[in-house]
Amino acid sequence: MSSRLSQLALNQPATLVGLDGARAFRRRLLELGLTPGVSVSVVSVAPLGDPLQIAVRGCHLSLRRSEAAQIRVAL
Repeated sequence: MSSRLSQLALNQPATLVGLDGARAFRRRLLELGLTPGVSVSVVSVAPLGDPLQIAVRGCHLSLRRSEAAQIRVAL
């Protein structure tokens, strides 16, 4: 089952399947360690719903909800 990172519940583990969006955006995410096959989860959401804090490879990253919507994950 494939969905978007922005749709995950808090602390729900998922596997990154692919990245959509502009080439520069995809490259930046790859450089940050968001590569296909890596395990990701949403660890917190700001009070107004944006940004999301995600855990990947032992680090926490903040992404806008619109950016997280371009990341495909499998549950």
